[in-house]
Amino acid sequence: MVDVAIRQYEPADLGRCRSLWAEMTQYHRDIYDDPSIGGDDPGLEFDKHLDKVGRQRVWVAKVGAEIVGLTSLIQDGQEAEIEPVVVSFGHRGEGIGQSLVKHAIAEARKLGILCLSVKPVARNEEAFSFFYEAGFKTLGHIQLFMWLGPPMPGQWKPGPVLFGKSLDY
Repeated sequence: MVDVAIRQYEPADLGRCRSLWAEMTQYHRDIYDDPSIGGDDPGLEFDKHLDKVGRQRVWVAKVGAEIVGLTSLIQDGQEAEIEPVVVSFGHRGEGIGQSLVKHAIAEARKLGILCLSVKPVARNEEAFSFFYEAGFKTLGHIQLFMWLGPPMPGQWKPGPVLFGKSLDY
């Protein structure tokens, strides 16, 4: 575990947060084998997220002078979602993600949030395990979808069985 400081996002953090967002997007591209995820400049999606959430609900993790992670809280009344939790590839496994999630949970408690959720993408087994270990053990919603685009070989993998039903992901 490294010495990590969590603080509120500041405008000077924009470039680094865009880079972290692009790293997260690249990971999603890799696990889905889809280079189109996130568009041509995925880092700019952070700007849209920041506009939606507001800088008061975005926090960065610093190790020394370097920003190595970020998280935010999307609030809707007494419910909220932690989205995203991003830790730079070179700093994973150091407890930074845990620190970010603990911080977001503490902030949610201060806000009087009753139901806090996370929504890792289906193929991100690493994130699923991480959130499970962080205490997210209650299944709240299930999102199913149907692909209507042209079929692409290898697009979907056989996935988990839920309630006796085999799912792809």
